[in-house]
Amino acid sequence: MRIHVTSVFVDDQDKALDFYTEKLGFVKKAEVPLGDYRWLTVVSPETPDGTELLLEPDAHPAAKAYASALVADGIPATSFAVDDVRAEYERLRALGVRFTQEPTESGPITTAVLDDTCGNLIQIVQLP
Repeated sequence: MRIHVTSVFVDDQDKALDFYTEKLGFVKKAEVPLGDYRWLTVVSPETPDGTELLLEPDAHPAAKAYASALVADGIPATSFAVDDVRAEYERLRALGVRFTQEPTESGPITTAVLDDTCGNLIQIVQLP
């Protein structure tokens, strides 16, 4: 068994696709029309056949409440691994990405938290 798709709730799929591809560097994997929304996924260009991230509309009232509660408490919706948190932090800040937590060492790992502009906080992490 392995993880095939995971998701983040987003308030605007077009805005999310732009952010996750143009800022974070993911690539679009799937786009399937589904009524008012789309099955819209992105993947890492390093593993194009790897785990997909579904940019899922937050149309359900529970999704909005859940995402808002996480943001209010400063809890990231998900975490992405990077080779160098400090370098990625600088690259993303230069692109205008807003961080809620600067690079912080926690034992053997370094993390930072960014605002994806679509209703989520996202953690980037550098593992040993």
